[in-house]
Amino acid sequence: MSKRIGKSLVVNGVTLVTEAAWNAELEAKHQKLVEWLRSQHLAGVLIRRNENVAWLTGGAVELRVLTPGETGVASLLVTADGKRYYFTTENEAPRLHDEEFGALDFEPVLFPWYADETAEAAARLAGGPLGSDSPGAGMTPVNLYPLRAALSESEIERYRWLGAETTAATVESLHQVEPGLSEYDLEALTAANLLRRGILPSVYLYAVDDRILKYKHAVARGNRLKQYGMLNLCSRKWGLAISITRFVHFGALPDELAARFKSAAQVNAALLDASRVGATSAELFRVAQAAYAAEGFPGEEKFHHQGGPTGYGEREWVATPKGTEVVVNNQAFAWNPSIRGGKAEDTVLLRDSKIEWLTATPELPVIEATANGTVYPAAGVLVK
Repeated sequence: MSKRIGKSLVVNGVTLVTEAAWNAELEAKHQKLVEWLRSQHLAGVLIRRNENVAWLTGGAVELRVLTPGETGVASLLVTADGKRYYFTTENEAPRLHDEEFGALDFEPVLFPWYADETAEAAARLAGGPLGSDSPGAGMTPVNLYPLRAALSESEIERYRWLGAETTAATVESLHQVEPGLSEYDLEALTAANLLRRGILPSVYLYAVDDRILKYKHAVARGNRLKQYGMLNLCSRKWGLAISITRFVHFGALPDELAARFKSAAQVNAALLDASRVGATSAELFRVAQAAYAAEGFPGEEKFHHQGGPTGYGEREWVATPKGTEVVVNNQAFAWNPSIRGGKAEDTVLLRDSKIEWLTATPELPVIEATANGTVYPAAGVLVK
């Protein structure tokens, strides 16, 4: 086996992934990609999107400078004969070597910052038909999601860490929430708690009081908290994405709202129970549809998507009435059923027909919902 990386992944003094395990992951991904290239009759693939760079390098490379950018300050090329390159500018090269690519087996190709030669150099080095995960003249558009859908053991170790740390940051933030804070303040609390852990916030859907009941997808608009607050966020590290939503209520929780949380938890349980290898997007949509109807909220699924697999995208796909995507083993999910102010959202892992929670919060109120005799816990509302 080729040596793909010359270091272990160490976080806060603890070895999260050994050098041997990291090499095994990267070698398996390389071989999978090369075999795929040959099956597609492509001489190479130019990889620019951040999620695909992170996947191929096992999270060892972070090219993001512009936080919301789909691409970063370098690109990768893998050829059908197994060669590996990265393209970047001369001014970015020293740091990228020292902090991103130095321990990896990619050969650098450099050019001045004012003369991007990526496409030309990639075509020359591939020597034949070239695919690309971003638009480019003369290149075949490719979707690498099917290659990254099933997570490896070392990816799962990174994911567990990210889930645990994101959860800790969320719970810490929830306890810091007080009446009078604005939705922007709630964002700031969570961002600070994530960023000091080295985790990047990628989605904020923060709302208070009536806006939670009124909007399914409420981004912060500065309203000040009176009684009811929602922290709904996604985070990223090593290219992986975590989703979690938690709520706080000051004063007794209204019975009607509490009932909606129980119903949302029941829909969530139905979706988790149905998240099994071979299940299709359309089948999962119908599960949500039936679960809402059984809870007395027929048609609720029409008001917002119900979530779906996650991993290197906050949602790799969502369940739709005619969706043909299929569940695979070792796949992460973030379902997000909601009913007029009540919601359930966690990131979980489907592994050998069992569900593993990556964002469990047993220190907060828990709602136990049941599907086919199995209990699937969901987070309740923290009442202060």
